[in-house]
Amino acid sequence: MAYRISLGPLLYYWQKTEMLNFYASVATSSVDIVYLGETVCSRRHEMRPADWLGLAQDLAAAGKEVVLSTQTLIESESDVIALRRLCAQNDFKIEANELGAVRLLANRVPFVAGPFLNTYHADSARWLAGLGATRIVPPLEMSRDNLAALLAEKPAGLETEVLVWGRMPLAFSARCFTARHLRLNKDDCGFRCIDYPDGLVMNTRENEPFLVLNGIQTQSATCLDLTDQVAELHRLGVDVLRVNPHSQGTLDVVEALATARDGHTQPEAGRYAPPGAAPSNGYWRGEAGMAWQEEQHA
Repeated sequence: MAYRISLGPLLYYWQKTEMLNFYASVATSSVDIVYLGETVCSRRHEMRPADWLGLAQDLAAAGKEVVLSTQTLIESESDVIALRRLCAQNDFKIEANELGAVRLLANRVPFVAGPFLNTYHADSARWLAGLGATRIVPPLEMSRDNLAALLAEKPAGLETEVLVWGRMPLAFSARCFTARHLRLNKDDCGFRCIDYPDGLVMNTRENEPFLVLNGIQTQSATCLDLTDQVAELHRLGVDVLRVNPHSQGTLDVVEALATARDGHTQPEAGRYAPPGAAPSNGYWRGEAGMAWQEEQHA
């Protein structure tokens, strides 16, 4: 199977040293494509723009394709200035995660249409390709059948990348729910996200994990796991399989995908979920996203 493996942008707020150590491990891993940059909250400043660019250069020197991801929710003039500065650099390809970034990149440089552009059907894919998109990342809610329909009609040469592992980013808000949970003002949050390396789990009244708070982002409490679908994703024509970083297990999943690509052991579905997170694949089956059903292979 000839797919590439990508590592999505780090969605959590880690200490700078932790981030650099993590990406040093990524440099020697089987990851082919690395997405870098702060996509959730512009208040997070452990890594400054110059730090991200320096890391991008290091990973490119290690043979990785590096893509810089834009912030998903633009909230202020300073966010706009940072976005324009990022889109103006020409050293690395950009992943556009909202339409303002698309506008800055369109008809100027090739770019990746990120998962938050909601590319649900072929008309959207054709429109983005016409503006210069070379790869699309369909939304994580896409079912297997809808993905197959999109791939059957997408423009020739437009690559497709699908998230196969990681907690699912479900929503963004102007409000910071981590700060609200801790009874802090958003503008005086104390950067407390850094205390939750995989986000803050929110339980139901029945004490069942339901969602994860990650600053202004709300994630699933379950961990999407389509690693047992690699053969089907390849058959459909998916070019890149994306793994979202977590504090534990990320590179184990990457190596399992690489092993399957080499024609050896298939990944064991559900094995690599982060501690405390149940696996899920409901969206893939057209069901509730948090549902889980292991594939019965012949």
